[in-house]
Amino acid sequence: MIVCIAEKPSVAREIANVLGAKSQKDGYLEGNGYQVTWTFGHLCELKEPHEYTPMWKSWSLSQLPMIPPRFGIKLKEDKGIEKQFNIIKGLFQKADEIINCGDAGQEGELIQRWVMQKAAAKCPVKRLWVNSLTEEAIKEGFQTLKDQSAYQGLYEAGLMRAIGDWLLGMNATRLYTLKYAAGKRQVLSVGRVQTPTLALVVTRQREIDNFVPRQSWVLSTLYRDTKFNAIERDEEAEAEDAAAVAAAAEKGKKQKPKGIIYKPIEYATEAEGKAIIEDIKEKPFTVLSVEKKKGTEAPPRLYDLTGLQVDCNKKLGLSAEQTLSIIQSLYEKKVTTYPRVDTTFLPDDVYPKCPQTMNGLYQTKFAGVAPYADLIRPLGGGKPLRKSKKVFDNSKVTDHHAIIPTGIIPQGLTELEQKVFDLVARAFIAAFYDDCKFETTTVMGEVKPSDDKQILFRTTGKVIIEEGWKVVFKKKVETSDEEAEPDTLPVFTKGESGPHIPSMTEKWTTPPKPYTDATLLRAMETAGKTVEDEELRDAMKENGIGRPSTRAAIIETLIRRNYIRRERSSLHPTPTGFELIDLIHEELLKSAELTGRWEKKLRQIERHEYEAKTFLEELKQMVTDIVLAVLKEQKSPA
Repeated sequence: MIVCIAEKPSVAREIANVLGAKSQKDGYLEGNGYQVTWTFGHLCELKEPHEYTPMWKSWSLSQLPMIPPRFGIKLKEDKGIEKQFNIIKGLFQKADEIINCGDAGQEGELIQRWVMQKAAAKCPVKRLWVNSLTEEAIKEGFQTLKDQSAYQGLYEAGLMRAIGDWLLGMNATRLYTLKYAAGKRQVLSVGRVQTPTLALVVTRQREIDNFVPRQSWVLSTLYRDTKFNAIERDEEAEAEDAAAVAAAAEKGKKQKPKGIIYKPIEYATEAEGKAIIEDIKEKPFTVLSVEKKKGTEAPPRLYDLTGLQVDCNKKLGLSAEQTLSIIQSLYEKKVTTYPRVDTTFLPDDVYPKCPQTMNGLYQTKFAGVAPYADLIRPLGGGKPLRKSKKVFDNSKVTDHHAIIPTGIIPQGLTELEQKVFDLVARAFIAAFYDDCKFETTTVMGEVKPSDDKQILFRTTGKVIIEEGWKVVFKKKVETSDEEAEPDTLPVFTKGESGPHIPSMTEKWTTPPKPYTDATLLRAMETAGKTVEDEELRDAMKENGIGRPSTRAAIIETLIRRNYIRRERSSLHPTPTGFELIDLIHEELLKSAELTGRWEKKLRQIERHEYEAKTFLEELKQMVTDIVLAVLKEQKSPA
């Protein structure tokens, strides 16, 4: 008998249906030579400190650091879990072969491996690895089963993550609680990802609280009913650009210099600005140049989990945890692919299946309306779908690809599920449209207050020539006679001149904005660095803190433990959150960048590029060093 073990009953039923195991038993399904059973997520966990030695039962500084000579696992204390585990154990003992059908990721691998270890499974084990729960994907997965040993790196990375969290969490929490909260009946919870994330929120709030606004005045002028802004050369930015070009050249890379860089002219006082206005208001405005430049804009990236959580937060007001729950539900309903991914690319072997996926979207209807039919129709007509390297790239895909629809027609979705599905569907459709084509016109002008002085002005306008993929995201709105004019400019000619009306606008610098779920997720993804460029963000994912699948839970844990609070869409630290970060002097515990380096090593373990045992020794030494350093602190920080 072959025993298949899934992570949830619902997933087990889908697999059993494909395999023909349709006879319902207590805790499993049977038929056609298969028994399909399930866990309820984590059935096992690492042992508590007192289960290694009774001396660790009571909290004492003298017993730190707690480093077990060998880590062990235990069954969670729950009647339902105990019953299901005993069913699984019985099936394993009689099995000829086990197929691990856990979620295709690091955590899913760890969950099932621990159950097999606890049940003392002895027979050969194969691994099912699928990107969706459609019948086609499951059948294909069973035809390409691999030996469990092929996923050893994945298991070791998951194990080291769990051990790392145990070592740091157990020791640092007891350490700081005993050192700084003794007698307060308050546990100071410290975590490997939790604490650097809290530090990001605290640091941002301090920047807001300590912000001092700065006033300035900006000069502009109105020429032929068009606003031109005063500009000057930005020599600092030009120097930085030159340094970046030189640095690239040293690495053998070619980087095109940006040339002359301009910035707005800002005056410190209104009086200074008004004096300039007096000097130029009677002088003519002259057009120096009119430059037209054609450009293209590629479709937005397909979604990884973080990108979807960011957009759902911005567009739908959903928290990261709500988005994860909804996209997990859509995956289990077989209408979208595996959600816990950190890539926005697809492998080449998905391309031949895309017309079938499009056909499913074409037939999709919500409340009797087919929202995608008109968008997909222009892609048909017998011509092949566009294949872009910005979408299909084998080198950017490892275990999983971007989140896309499966082609299964959605049925019975909730309103929120429809909205999240719609984001995924439109991103997928747009990926096969042509780039948006536009033309940008830049007009430079000058006013000379005197023969030896010149004030430069600039304005720009953008005209969409071909909408391309942008039609996929256009909302149907009622038009009116008062519809806004497009962002175009009048026709200007080099050398033309005429009167103008200068003016001065007051400007105040603004504080940084509080984190939202969306911006905090991005900060976790890039270890606290503000990165807008998608390619650079991709490169930094290796050093992000947490996994895409765990970041939402980290945010909710911080809220539950009263370290941060959510006010509408903003996240703010509580007094307890401020206090905890102020107590921690050890930079490693609260630095997103340093923690990100640790995350990178876990990813290297997954790819067999770093030894798990080396990482474990580093963990033990790091925890020992932290304990000794904190114990030496003479008094509590203010």
